Amino acid sequence: MPQPDWDAEEEDEWDEDDVRVRPTRRSRPRTKIRPKHEHAQEGFVTAVDRGRYTCLVDGVTVTAMKARELGKQSIVVGDRAALVGDRSGDPGTLARIVRIEPRHGELRRSADDENANERVVVANVDQLVVVASLVDPPLRYGFVDRCLVAAYDAGVAPVLCLTKHDLAPELVAEVRSYYSQLDLTITTTEPEAPLDELVALLRDKENVFFGHSGVGKSTLVNRLVPGAGRAVSEVRAIGKGSHTSTSTMSFQLPTGGWVIDTPGVRSFGLAHVTADSILKAFPELEAVAEDCPRGCTHTPEIGDCALDAAIGPDDPRAGRLASFRRVLASLHEADTKN
Repeated sequence: MPQPDWDAEEEDEWDEDDVRVRPTRRSRPRTKIRPKHEHAQEGFVTAVDRGRYTCLVDGVTVTAMKARELGKQSIVVGDRAALVGDRSGDPGTLARIVRIEPRHGELRRSADDENANERVVVANVDQLVVVASLVDPPLRYGFVDRCLVAAYDAGVAPVLCLTKHDLAPELVAEVRSYYSQLDLTITTTEPEAPLDELVALLRDKENVFFGHSGVGKSTLVNRLVPGAGRAVSEVRAIGKGSHTSTSTMSFQLPTGGWVIDTPGVRSFGLAHVTADSILKAFPELEAVAEDCPRGCTHTPEIGDCALDAAIGPDDPRAGRLASFRRVLASLHEADTKN
């Protein structure tokens, strides 16, 4: 057998420099330095659909995708985003969202009260308009209360809009009485009546409509924004609305401001909301609650709650205390009306 032209002693003198290894495609380490995108333009996210984001950039509607460097960061309707790439808005073009500006007014929702996983529904809103019909489907106080809790938690002003007033005008007094101790604006609408009062409430604000399916959210949007083209349908015989709007979209109001229409939901989980976060909506009570014992639930049953000791029935803050406890009760009690 022929012998090799090298011996074992020479092999011991080899090192890694004598071996040529073909580099793999991903052997080059990725840099952690990210571009600053100093020339990115700010856009307003008006719709989200399966990884594509519709943005308004200097009056031009642009379709964009999320840049890789954003990772798992969410992008929702209402976001102010920085965009690079093709921002012409021409068919077939695609820009990239490279940055989300700091948010305010984040409306959050969890799947249910036992599921702490929450998600941001919309961002940068000033006003949450809870749309509820007086009948067909009937008003569910528990659901409205939960929406109010979410509004207080987010620092967003709540408005209750009662639709189908023409079908049950006698119920409005009952609703106003139920919420008489809350600082809550209540307005009513009906199909043939002007929307002047609602328009005045929405003007120059970022508004989001939220409510059960079939209560008339999309009908209102179509009346407020001619050409919006939101799908509407009749309420089913069992008294529940069908899901007509399947995506969240924002529309510019002719009188100024924006309205965001959301798909109808059947529940509003509040697992992420705490009594302390609700207290932030009642600053005059928050200062008193600092003297509460550790773990105080701020309910009358606790016995030594500082709120009871400091605020009597004749105190000007008594009404606010009752309002706070009504909102708090929706977190701890089973909702028999929902």
